[in-house]
Amino acid sequence: MTQPAEHDLVLVVDFGAQYAQLIARRVREARVYSEIVPHTMPVAEMLARQPKAIILSGGPSSVYAEGAPGIDTDVFTSGVPVFGMCYGFQLMAKGLGGEVAHTGAREYGRTPVVVSEPGTLLEGIPVEHKVWMSHGDSVAQAPEGFTVLASTNDTPVAAFEDVGRGLAGVQWHPEVLHSEHGQKVLEHFLHHIAGCRQTWTMLNIAEEQIERVREQIGDSGIAICGLSGGVDSAVAAAIVQRAIGDRLHCVFVDHGLLREGEAEQVERDFVAATGVNLHVYDARETFLAALAGVTDPEEKRKIIGREFIRAFEAAEVEVLGEAAEQGEKVGFLVQGTLYPDVVESGGGAGTSNIKSHHNVGGLPEDLEFALVEPLRTLFKDEVRLVGEQLGLPAEMVWRQPFPGPGLGIRIIGEVTADRLDILRRADAIARQELTRAGLDRDIWQMPVVLLADVRSVGVQGDGRTYGHPVVIRPVTSEDAMTADWARLPYDVMERISTRITNEVAEVNRVTVDITSKPPGTIEWE
Repeated sequence: MTQPAEHDLVLVVDFGAQYAQLIARRVREARVYSEIVPHTMPVAEMLARQPKAIILSGGPSSVYAEGAPGIDTDVFTSGVPVFGMCYGFQLMAKGLGGEVAHTGAREYGRTPVVVSEPGTLLEGIPVEHKVWMSHGDSVAQAPEGFTVLASTNDTPVAAFEDVGRGLAGVQWHPEVLHSEHGQKVLEHFLHHIAGCRQTWTMLNIAEEQIERVREQIGDSGIAICGLSGGVDSAVAAAIVQRAIGDRLHCVFVDHGLLREGEAEQVERDFVAATGVNLHVYDARETFLAALAGVTDPEEKRKIIGREFIRAFEAAEVEVLGEAAEQGEKVGFLVQGTLYPDVVESGGGAGTSNIKSHHNVGGLPEDLEFALVEPLRTLFKDEVRLVGEQLGLPAEMVWRQPFPGPGLGIRIIGEVTADRLDILRRADAIARQELTRAGLDRDIWQMPVVLLADVRSVGVQGDGRTYGHPVVIRPVTSEDAMTADWARLPYDVMERISTRITNEVAEVNRVTVDITSKPPGTIEWE
């Protein structure tokens, strides 16, 4: 990847830590641009990137274990400031002649640390505070020239620095929220020891990406982008639209499985906020026909995925055909790829072309799109902030994650127009009450599930009713890999239940799913 112009670069060297992406995010929160590189990258290659600083992450190994990941000690003598965390701290100590010992004393979880000499790294931080530890080996003796800054009951050297050489490290994990003052420690290294400039702000990120896209597509290039209603595709499209105006064609497939107001939001609010050239492809009847009589969740997913690709291809053919009639060729495909996608797929070269069969069917085999990925250096939280800077509606920017198959997998049973209508109304009420309670940014997601094949007895007025139950599934999560059920206040749950049963005649029972993930998934199907 090429770093954005005019920013200092911090490389986070990943030694197999589960926290490498979190470290990179914390560096960016300190307003300094960061990227993750594998520990297998030669040091010469790292230095060729001209980083302002290098951070060595934690990792699961012992520095003495056979085959444990290491790093060339040239990294410590290159003149580039280096910060070691946990395993990286021990690599620094060992590589510069200090002593790392397997003492048998292990420290895991919250651990009290005592600051004996604050130096530059721990300046202004309380003498006693708690940090998050996760290690078996310990640094018994710091390398020559280093000042020992802190210790714990079992770790004599828990932090050290040699400011003259730009080297520092801590045994704990400053990047996790459980470490008190962790962000301040990281910022002391970045700002006061490494001298990094604080230029990475959302305002200039948006402006730089717009300029970059303008350069890539040029004065006459034409691009196409698929909108899903989600934040990633919306922000990517908004950036490209700012760069090339009506030479961007956005395609929105309305499959009829979105929540209340979402299709209108894309068609009306997104266009109003951006002025984008939007092609809406109405495929609602096609999707309902394909789903008729189907109750198996996996089959539903496959049908929705297949029909979506067909609809999107047909919409693209229309757009490309219109351009061809005017003697123009659409040469660029915009995608909302994020930095975690890039890291998890091995880094990516950033210059790939997508052949026609990858995204578009029924087109000449030799057609190629150059990929435009304006978000590929950004994390999800940064994308949301850029979306705000670009003036996108808050409902779109802070929208809860929503599955591709949409409400099709939130109806247990056959998907019909009537059932979609019932679920849409119930879901809209639940979302309104969540917003009213000010909980939108605390709750990761709150699916509402219609148990369409279940009838439960109820009583309304003086008569018995046989209506459907719905399930609300509020969860908290950072990454969707794991999730906990959200403890909604009782008064919020009461309002949701009362309004749904009053306003949606076909529903007479509201239940709450209190299962964590694992063992349950966030969605029911």
